[in-house]
This record gives sequence, structure tokens and C-alpha cells, in this order.
Amino acid sequence: MAHTIRDKKKLIDRVRRIRGQVDGIEKALVEEHDCTKILQTIAACRGAINGLMAEVMEGHVRFHVVNPDHRPGSGQAKAAQELIDVIKSYLR
Repeated sequence: MAHTIRDKKKLIDRVRRIRGQVDGIEKALVEEHDCTKILQTIAACRGAINGLMAEVMEGHVRFHVVNPDHRPGSGQAKAAQELIDVIKSYLR
């Protein structure tokens, strides 16, 4: 089973929260809120999207590139973990 199918509910919940944040940006613009508040909301939304990207990418690496159940201590598994760690730090 693909990781996106297995984690479908959790991923959809995250997308719905992101949609709420985007709606919040639109509302703040319509209501002419202070630009500082708008920028903070945009930054929060960007962080949420980056978090979603990191989660899906980690699942992709773990389940399509390196199977974690197949030799979890191998050099390939360690390299995959290093890649995941780099991606997560980059997306922060």
C-alpha cells in the first residue's frame, strides 16, 4: 500500500488546515488588515505547505526509494535518512 493511501486522512486534514490558512489570507486582504498580520499569515501558510511537502517526500523516499523493512541498517537506508534530514532542514 502506498504511503499516501495509508496516510490519506492525516494528509487531507493537513491540506484542509492549509486551505483554512489561505482563506485567512484572503479574508485579511479583503478586510484590509495590517500588512504585518498578512505577512505572518502567509509565512504560517508557507510553513504548513513545506511541512506537508516534507512529509510526503519522506514517505516517498522511505517507501518507493528505500524499503525500511528491507535491510534497515544498510548504507542505502542510512543515506535515505540523511537525505530526509537535509530536505526537512531545507524546508524549514
